[in-house]
Amino acid sequence: MDAIGFGALNVDKIYLVNKIPKAEEEAFVKDVKIFAGGSASNTIVGLSRLGLKTGYIGKVGNDADGDFLLKDLEKEGVDTYQVIRAEGRSGNALIFVDEFGNRAILVDPGVNDTIRFEEIDLDYVSKFRLLHLTSFICKLGEDSFRSQKKLAKTFDGIVSFDPGAVYAERGLNDLKDIIKETTIFMPNSIEIEILTGLNYKEGAREILNMGVEVVVVKLGERGCYITDGKIELEIPALSVEAVDTTGAGDAFNAGFLYGYLKGMDLEDCGKFGNYVASLCIQKVGAREGLPKIS
Repeated sequence: MDAIGFGALNVDKIYLVNKIPKAEEEAFVKDVKIFAGGSASNTIVGLSRLGLKTGYIGKVGNDADGDFLLKDLEKEGVDTYQVIRAEGRSGNALIFVDEFGNRAILVDPGVNDTIRFEEIDLDYVSKFRLLHLTSFICKLGEDSFRSQKKLAKTFDGIVSFDPGAVYAERGLNDLKDIIKETTIFMPNSIEIEILTGLNYKEGAREILNMGVEVVVVKLGERGCYITDGKIELEIPALSVEAVDTTGAGDAFNAGFLYGYLKGMDLEDCGKFGNYVASLCIQKVGAREGLPKIS
């Protein structure tokens, strides 16, 4: 088995709006689209479409949204053995996208925050070469976050970690137990600057000093920055017309991790990550543009 994800599972309800309103402003909805989502699951679906054998650790409610999320993963070829059903609401993300592709997100975590370490089958997880971690909201509890820290410590393989804004705001001290077990750290430039208080290049060096092997910083329309402490690479993004940037970072992660698992050098991993991200942002939704190997 190649890669298993561990993160939130959400139903993405995408509202295409004339503008993203500020406080006391009004806007109108032009269209609504509904997709399965969640950062780690978007990346795992991307890897599955590229032909890798994948699985997922997550939790959904005993509701229609939970049925939808499970069926979608199964349709994509992701093994859902470790996706737990529980009483309560499945996670939802309300995503507002304007005509320029900018977005704002409101998240209802539902049962996502309640995954206990004892619910994880460690023998099953040990079959995978790579464990990919992303954030939980942690507003309804810390169980899932604590489980990620324990699993990262026990996992005997490659650990990739995309903290997202939610975890970055927790601070470096809260994340150190995961980071020191991480092989590939995959923040964007804003997140690493929040975490370290340094610019993204200096911040990457600080993260490397914590034991990480490779730091990959996503720079949006400027591409990506990659370093392993020996080499530094800045790889420009491909020039395409962005329709919706939802899931662009997750798509990049899928491309980069696919290359890494296939033995590509870091430059080619970055180029392939940029390529997959460029396909993603030309479609509405985090998964619609992900490439598929037939």
